[in-house]
Amino acid sequence: MFNKILIANRGEIACRVIKTARKMGISTVAIYSDADKQALHVQMADEAIHIGPPPANQSYIVIDKVMDAIKQSGAQAVHPGYGFLSENAKFAEALEEAGVAFVGPPKGAIEAMGDKITSKKIAQEAGVSTVPGYMGLIEDADEAVKISNDIGYPVMIKASAGGGGKGMRIAWNDDEAREGFQSSKNEAANSFGDDRIFIEKFVTQPRHIEIQVLCDQHGNGIYLGERECSIQRRNQKVVEEAPSPFLDEATRKAMGEQSVALAKAVGYASAGTVEFIVDGDKNFYFLEMNTRLQVEHPVTELITGVDLVEQMIRVANGEELSITQDDVTLTGWAIENRLYAEDPYRGFLPSIGRLTRYRPPAEVAAGPMAENGTWHGDAPQGETAVRNDTGVYEGGEISMYYDPMIAKLCTWGPDRASAIEAMRVALDSFEVEGIGHNLPFVSAVMDHQIFIDGDMTTAFIEEQYPEGFQGVELPEADLRRIAASAAAMHRVAEIRRTRVSGRMDNHERKVGTEWVVSLQGESFEVSIAADHDGSTVTFADGTTHRVASDWTPGDQLATLDVDGSPLVLKVGKVSGGFRLRSRGADMTVHVRTPRQAELAALMPEKVAPDTSKLLLCPMPGLIVKVDVEVGDEVQEGQALCTVEAMKMENILRAEKKGVVSKINAGAGDSLAVDDVIMEFE
Repeated sequence: MFNKILIANRGEIACRVIKTARKMGISTVAIYSDADKQALHVQMADEAIHIGPPPANQSYIVIDKVMDAIKQSGAQAVHPGYGFLSENAKFAEALEEAGVAFVGPPKGAIEAMGDKITSKKIAQEAGVSTVPGYMGLIEDADEAVKISNDIGYPVMIKASAGGGGKGMRIAWNDDEAREGFQSSKNEAANSFGDDRIFIEKFVTQPRHIEIQVLCDQHGNGIYLGERECSIQRRNQKVVEEAPSPFLDEATRKAMGEQSVALAKAVGYASAGTVEFIVDGDKNFYFLEMNTRLQVEHPVTELITGVDLVEQMIRVANGEELSITQDDVTLTGWAIENRLYAEDPYRGFLPSIGRLTRYRPPAEVAAGPMAENGTWHGDAPQGETAVRNDTGVYEGGEISMYYDPMIAKLCTWGPDRASAIEAMRVALDSFEVEGIGHNLPFVSAVMDHQIFIDGDMTTAFIEEQYPEGFQGVELPEADLRRIAASAAAMHRVAEIRRTRVSGRMDNHERKVGTEWVVSLQGESFEVSIAADHDGSTVTFADGTTHRVASDWTPGDQLATLDVDGSPLVLKVGKVSGGFRLRSRGADMTVHVRTPRQAELAALMPEKVAPDTSKLLLCPMPGLIVKVDVEVGDEVQEGQALCTVEAMKMENILRAEKKGVVSKINAGAGDSLAVDDVIMEFE
């Protein structure tokens, strides 16, 4: 076995690989750019080597710099993680020439399957069902429009070397095909150094389901079930689960056997993923093969107990697979939510900055990973599992140079319902401050009836949130539970206040029992009766809630028991009450005396400033180009400028008809959130 492995990556996946290597007794080497000098993966590794400036194309994806780090460290093997050089055949070849093991497939398999155009041709020759499309190289936007018309709209424009949703656009007409071709080409060149584009039919209402395969160098291959990845935003996965709530055993077997056959056809060895789109009749079509470890691999590990990183390392060491297809058992259910540094209230645009607070929920071991001894760390045992793969820490910076993913929060349960409930509690317990993030959104998804029913498609977010995510409006039953909790918490805070003020004698008598709790546009008159075990909160209609908690004023997380059911609240202090966050809702909750509530109702509401005649920068980013000039009349939906952030191009469009009166920024300018780009008459 190897003594030392270099991880040619960063962030959470580098940390993930280090955990398994440490378990196997293998020393690890991290590489880092200037931006990652204090990163978690650098702190976790046994040694770390600097490789250049922050941009990935000057550090992490420069093969010569990575090879030099390997030489300096004396590493015998390299794990590439995902992204960066993970599917770069030239990198695999350079390692082979240097006598260093690549913890991934042979370069021939990377070349055959890593290129989407080539992989589709091979799949077709192997008799695999594929989506109609044009696999040849496309020279320009005019040709892209012609091909799109031949295939028939809608079409998917994709970068041949793409991944992670980058270099992908859906076009429904000629204008979108022309615009999408150029944007995809630009993103592909910037992210992958390869601007080749292909076009295929976009299958409407599809599910995105993928099969995990594992092959060794001795001709053995197995599949480890499937992952449902249909909940996507901008073609990037947000929520994944294993198994899929849609597949039956016959379809699973057919997809798995076809995936293994395809892998064997190209001499595959390592962990890999074959992706399919599946229609409502369970017809499946080959989409692509990712010749690397997938972001969402933890859910497969949680239901199978197989450590995929360990298997990759053993395969790279020349070992035969120690498990056969008959050994693979899918037990329970696992769900992964990707926590992104993206503001859901601003159209999921990137958010960068310092993590002033980062407190993930405590990890808990359960299920196959715990039983098979493949769990990382010393997590306590439970009936459901919580796992958090992360590469950040409190006080660290979220950089503009890399992917915005902060962590992958996973839960496992003996069935889907228990896994979902465990995820709800874990999300409510996850504290993140200092940046915009998508915790409220994924919390809302976990409570959405379509997700609960398992009936989602890749159009879920687009269809259910057509105007973007506007927050969550909780039903009255949930509001009452929170209102009762807020009243009980306010009572505790008032007792603390009387003690601090020096009025120690009979302090509880000085705290009132009658309150009005206002939240989410509703007001509830309540009375509270407390004892040593908790509080009974009675509403005006006579209904009661029993609240118990050990929360103390100043705690930013409150774990309560309301009528025997758990309730977790993120707590912030505001004048006359709290800022409470739960289940995707973010509420200002006021707890007032009846007289205070009466007076508060007479106060005028604050009017927000008018920004309707301004184009504000929605995220920190770089202006790529400005499409209009002063004096131009623009129409609703017209492209005004393009902003690049975290390797993604974002086209800003006019919300209504108007005339440009002033332009404050040009190509090459770096802007902060809400900087004024242009003004209108």
